[in-house]
Amino acid sequence: MLVLASASPRRQELLRNAGIQFTVQVADVPEIPLADEPPRSFAERMAREKALAVSRGRPNDDDVVLGADTIVVVQGQILGKPRDEADAARMLRLLSGRTHTVTTGVCLVGQSQGTGTARLLDVRSETSTVTFTALDDSDIQFYISTGEPLDKAGAYAIQGIASRWITRIEGDYCNVVGLPVALVWRMLREQKVV
Repeated sequence: MLVLASASPRRQELLRNAGIQFTVQVADVPEIPLADEPPRSFAERMAREKALAVSRGRPNDDDVVLGADTIVVVQGQILGKPRDEADAARMLRLLSGRTHTVTTGVCLVGQSQGTGTARLLDVRSETSTVTFTALDDSDIQFYISTGEPLDKAGAYAIQGIASRWITRIEGDYCNVVGLPVALVWRMLREQKVV
């Protein structure tokens, strides 16, 4: 059984839309970058830590856990989920009129029964590039008032209201939503999970 180590409704919807069966068990892992940790390494480490945290508690050695973590990077700065409305406004001002990257780390983990060691550990990532049009203060205040940016990496949802400000995307759209489904499917097939 595939177990998604994420409470994200967007990740769940992407997997369902792709016809991938799964259950959910949420990982509680602090998302804090290490000093001088490159963005891609941070996303991959978070995905791995989430998958391992959930996998350790699974009694069934047939279970494979999928961990994922999405980050937005603009001008070398990692943008996670905003702490509050002021933080969301700060992030949106950083994104305004600029191109940024979105990286999602993904990890598949399977444990060997009774050993606590991984029989499967596959960590990869996908990066897409997104360009925002210039936003003025009224755009930012309106968007924050909708509540949409408050639980999203980089303070925006490409599939939501923010789509009106995105002028270009290069790479995997699903990655920007929160899970590079094609990469996950490829990993599942290569590891003979599906």
